[in-house]
Parts: sequence; C-alpha cells; structure tokens
Amino acid sequence: MRGMTETLSIGERVAWYRRRRGMSQEVLAGLVGRTADWLGKVENGRIYLDRLSVIKSLADALDVQLGDLLAEPALLDWAQDVKGRTVSALREALMDYRQLTPLLSGDANGFRPDLEVLKQEVGEAWTAFQDGRFARAAHVVPSVLSLAQAATRSYSGDEQLQAYVLLAMAYQSAAQVLTKIGETELAWIAADRGLTAAQVSGDPIVIGSLFRSVTHCLLSNGRFDAAKQLTADAAGYLQPHVAKASPEFLSIYGTLFLAGSVAAARSDDRATTRTFLAEAEESARRLGEDANHMWTAFGPTNVAIHRVATAMELGDVQLALDQGPQLDTSQMPTERRVRHALEVARAYAARNHTDEALSLILDAEKLAPEQVRYHYISRQLVTSWVRRQHGKPSLALSDLAQRIHVIESR
Repeated sequence: MRGMTETLSIGERVAWYRRRRGMSQEVLAGLVGRTADWLGKVENGRIYLDRLSVIKSLADALDVQLGDLLAEPALLDWAQDVKGRTVSALREALMDYRQLTPLLSGDANGFRPDLEVLKQEVGEAWTAFQDGRFARAAHVVPSVLSLAQAATRSYSGDEQLQAYVLLAMAYQSAAQVLTKIGETELAWIAADRGLTAAQVSGDPIVIGSLFRSVTHCLLSNGRFDAAKQLTADAAGYLQPHVAKASPEFLSIYGTLFLAGSVAAARSDDRATTRTFLAEAEESARRLGEDANHMWTAFGPTNVAIHRVATAMELGDVQLALDQGPQLDTSQMPTERRVRHALEVARAYAARNHTDEALSLILDAEKLAPEQVRYHYISRQLVTSWVRRQHGKPSLALSDLAQRIHVIESR
C-alpha cells in the first residue's frame, strides 16, 4: 500500500484499511474510544488528524504500522547534486554481509583510510542532513560506512577507538536520514549497528548520541512508550557524567531529553513531557548558547522549538500559536528551521488560518524542498486543503501539491 497511496489523505487510508479488515465504522470507532460519526468525518476529510497519538491508536486498531497511515513516499527523488543511486545504495551498504564479521571482510592490500579525511566525510554526511538535503546524505553515507568499516579493521589501539567513533556517527547519520524519509526498518538497522560501534568506542558522548538515534527510530515506528522509557534508561546510564559535563556531553544529554519529550507528548503523558523539557532546559542553561556540538543543534532555541512541537502533540494549539511564530530560528540549521515552520503551519491550520499556514510551507520549501516533500505534516496539510477546495485550487496550492507529489502532475 505504501508508495501507491501518496495522493490519499490519512482519513482515506484509514477507510481503505478498515474495509480491507472488514470492519464497520462503528467497530473501529469503538476500538479507539470514538464515535462512528467522528470516524466518518475523519474518513471523508471533514476532521483533519494532526495528532500522532490519535493516528497511532487507529493504526493499532487496524493492525498496521504508523507509517502505513502516514504513507511516507517510497521513492527518494534525485537532487541536482545527486546523479545516481540514493536509498538503494544505502540499503545495500547496510545489508552487505561482509560487514557482519571481519572474517568475511576481505580487505585487500592492508588499505588504511586516513582518519582525518574520514572525519571530514562523516561531517559532510551530517551537514547534508542538517541542510535538509536528504538525497545527498543518502548518496554520501554508503562510501563513508565502507571506509569507516575498513578503518576499524586496519587500526589498533586509540586509533581504532577513534575509527569506531566515526563508524558510529556514520551509522547515526544514516539512521537520521532514513527516519526522515520513512525507511524505518533500515533506520533501525543503522541505529542498532551505530550503537554497537559506539559501545566498542567506550565514549559516553557517542553512546549518548546513538541512544538519541534509537529513540528517534522508536518514535518513527509509533513505539512512543518504549521511546519514553529508553530516554529515562539512557539518562540513568549517562547520569554519572553530568556533574563535570563538557559542552558536547551537555548537548547530547539535552537532546536526548528533547527526543524523549516528543515521545512523552505522543503518549499523552503531560507530566513526563514537562519533566523531560525541564531537564533539556537545564542542560541548555548550562551550555549557555545555541551550538551544534555533535550535530545536535542544541541550545535554548531548540528547547523552545520542542516546546512548540510537544504542545501540538498534546493538542495545546493556542500555546503553540502563542510561542511558535515569535521564535527566531534563523541561526538554526536548515532542518531545524523547516521542522519548526511546519509545526507552526500545523498550528495555524488547526485554527483554519490556511493562508498563513500555506505561506509558511512555501517559505520552508525554498529552504529545504526535500524536507517539505517528505514530511507528513506538509503532505497531509496540502492534501487536506486540496480535498476541501470547492472549486479549482489556487495556483500556488496546486503547484505545491504537484511538487510534493500529492496530486498528479498536469
């Protein structure tokens, strides 16, 4: 189903799966604690589903994955700076049997990658991700993974540990971009292998960074309670290092709580959401500024971005509107700026301020067209607006819908 229903709304996908299950509206509505009237309005587009906790409850009742209802695009478009394979190459790299054990690696001629060059290439992959250039990141990561694997086998001692750090961060960059484009199973493989490499390195900062990546994978699979629990468990593991924390550690520690706050909000756990945000805010206070240590984009502004995002997940639309539009994200990496813009657009849409919401999405598209193309918020908002038009959609809306492939090109 996924990949073939990009032009359907979430409500239409709910109806499709419900009919496949042979369920009536009354039965499905009862399973999620709602009325048949409510479900009927969801399926015909009169109610827009904008809370993942509600969408997840429908997915569970239908026995499908969260992504099946969100219907992330199955095809990653080629960008101007990518002239070939993207996700397919990354899939092959993650499923290369030679990476499972050094017994099968077959490294020839004692090849030893330069660790400084490798560090730069890992940084390039992360920079592409933070710029919202997901195709570029997916294109770069396979070769970086191959080099990092070779480095772990060709060095020893401290240099080998450094190679494992780079391998872990390369896997994490793969997991991050795969999560963004809906390849959740591949993202889990990358995060799992990244955490294994991080543990070999013995570096608590890198281990904490990969904990965050695993949390994101759990979130993308709709496992909100597990992601929330992982945050608490990981924080307990990292706690002994907090007192004398470096800026890098504070950034990793704080960002872990930000991911956990989203998990808590999607679990409708307000108390834990507040607790996790407070922990992140304390780390940001100690850090003292917005920074990008370990590619976290962590600081007071990112905490504020997550306050808006969690407010929307909890249904506190007015709180999001009170705080979101005024927040200056201009110094944040593009991925963070665009993610916040989409959240504010969602808040405007919830108040039927369609013009303001559409304007935000169009501005975000100029910054990161790929990110807008793949994010469920922009896709579902545009789909719902097109569906609700009584006449022909405006040229701006129609063109946007075609660019992000929620209606067929003319």
